[in-house]
Amino acid sequence: MSNEQTPHAAVLVLPRLRVQNANAISSPLTWGFPSITAFTGLMTALARRMGPEAGIRFHSVGVVCHGFEAQVTQGGYEKAFALKKPCIVKQKEVEKFIKDGTPPSIVEEGQAHLDITLVFEVTLSAALLDDAKRAQCAAEVGECVAAMRIAGGSVMPPLPGALRRPPRAKLTLLGGDVEAQAKQFKGLSRQWLPGFALVSRDDVLQNRLEELRANAPGDATPPTLLDAWLDLSRINHRASRKAVPDAIAGEPTEVVEWATDSRNGWLVPIPVGYAALSDLYPPGAVAGARDTDVPFRFVESVYSIGQWVSPHRLADITQLTWRPDYAPASGLYRCINAFQAPVTDSYTPVSFTD
Repeated sequence: MSNEQTPHAAVLVLPRLRVQNANAISSPLTWGFPSITAFTGLMTALARRMGPEAGIRFHSVGVVCHGFEAQVTQGGYEKAFALKKPCIVKQKEVEKFIKDGTPPSIVEEGQAHLDITLVFEVTLSAALLDDAKRAQCAAEVGECVAAMRIAGGSVMPPLPGALRRPPRAKLTLLGGDVEAQAKQFKGLSRQWLPGFALVSRDDVLQNRLEELRANAPGDATPPTLLDAWLDLSRINHRASRKAVPDAIAGEPTEVVEWATDSRNGWLVPIPVGYAALSDLYPPGAVAGARDTDVPFRFVESVYSIGQWVSPHRLADITQLTWRPDYAPASGLYRCINAFQAPVTDSYTPVSFTD
């Protein structure tokens, strides 16, 4: 293969993007930071807008969060989304409002303001090996993203006076060998501080399932992955009995102590893709589909466990970014991340007490 046809590995960084009113309901079961599928969808839309003639091909995307502000109201221990009063847009609603003054119903929407950095793993054509051409391409991508939606939210310009020099999109070529690329990534990752990157922890979910099964009573139904996922999605408090000597009575007194299960790292439940519920229908076969030019399939969300880690603790670009994957045999559409926890940072099993 000639040098003109050989793709060259690179990293595209879109730093400190302010996103207003992003979708905070990431799935039917979770809320908070947008689903990682929202960012892989952005990557696909961006690749289509740039086109093959741009000389850049997108493979995976990573996200580093610098700020998250959920639009919620809080009273004590309870939180609720700050909902907006809907507009009357349908004729039936207008007639009903004129007749008896009944306003339209409110559809719950969760929103959040984000401050994020997007990192794309890309390959470049030989035409973008020149520094000036790469800078121009990065600027074009930045302008394109500024006019797009990220997780349903609008990309806002930097606040006046917030930064002396607003960061710009940057396209960096990676070195030839693995060691050179890892060294380059370490230098880049320190530019994304302070912030936290979302990575996959499927291993924690499997370990937790093994613990639950090992400690389950013999006559009980074996725990499932859903049980392990729910167990990691909440804060667990456990009670234990302890004998304490009584100085007055002279006999030990039994007391109950409560302790919170500990875990290594900032673990969160996240949706990672979709599982097929039906066959793949041809384009236009299903009425009401959003796009009648592509095949259609009914799906449901797939969940796993993620972890927020500091970017400087990651070894290379593959541990940060997520790539979309499809398994035709099982009908599974999910995002894959290659994060591997260090041995010293492995998940600590929880000891159960009677």
